[in-house]
Amino acid sequence: MRVITQQTLGGPEVLTIVDAPEPQPLPTEVLVRVKAIGLNPLEARLRAGEFPLIGRPPFVLGWDISGVVEEAPKTWQFKPGDEVFGMPLFPRAANAYAEFVAAPALHLARKPASLSHVEASALPVVGLTAWQGLVDIAGVKEGDRVLVHGGGGGVGHVAIQIAKALGAYVITTAGEGKRRFVEGFGADEVIDYTAVDFTGAVRDVDVVLDTIGGDTVERSLDVLRPGGHLVTAVAEEDSALIARYQAAGMRFSGIAVAPDPTALRGLVELVEQGRLRAHVHKTFPFDHVTDAHRLLDTGHLQGKLVLTV
Repeated sequence: MRVITQQTLGGPEVLTIVDAPEPQPLPTEVLVRVKAIGLNPLEARLRAGEFPLIGRPPFVLGWDISGVVEEAPKTWQFKPGDEVFGMPLFPRAANAYAEFVAAPALHLARKPASLSHVEASALPVVGLTAWQGLVDIAGVKEGDRVLVHGGGGGVGHVAIQIAKALGAYVITTAGEGKRRFVEGFGADEVIDYTAVDFTGAVRDVDVVLDTIGGDTVERSLDVLRPGGHLVTAVAEEDSALIARYQAAGMRFSGIAVAPDPTALRGLVELVEQGRLRAHVHKTFPFDHVTDAHRLLDTGHLQGKLVLTV
């Protein structure tokens, strides 16, 4: 099979395609013939050496996959020919930038028939992050006021839909150019962060979901109601900031996304109800991964990028 690997840290040009043996599935695992691979900003950081999650090169990036089960030797969940998708093994290396991936069966779900492989591959990482933040950590319920920072991004546009499905009133920050995009996913209010300070535009929020980091997390303290909850995907280790939230009587939680069959099935249910979809900004052929990562590096995306295999 072909895999995309790198021998050194650096820009997109360090990504190279090489031949490698097909992985052999262990008991409880399946071998997936990959049809599409979702790309995530974290992978650009790993490629560049900004975040040593999976060690030093050589390594193979990637977690988001959608494909067809090729082998299922000692599992009861799937059989050859089943269409599946998921985010296997995170935060350990799943080696998903490849034509075949061996993955624990419990880390995958049946692909909804209404989604193409491209659409399905765009959903797991962002969907599980948003689900675990809003459902499992914050316990968002009907009538809650939820502020999603970065609603036009991968996690953000999915989080808007999940929060709406939970019955929340959803406010999001996004540039004016993404207003129609986020409104199309159900946002009730859109704050143009390039023109307006969100701390002066919104108050009494029950839950803030942060995908931006920086001073956005600290400033979000001013918009929460007493006892409100800040959930962040990017600032979970800031002990001083956590202490400030606690001193103000607020809750502060970080998301460390993990494979979760229950949450994955929850996402599938929303998809099948027509209440959730992942927007694909652009697709690239497997051979054009360097072009895909150059665009990933810009950060100016609506939704997700996907490699087709």
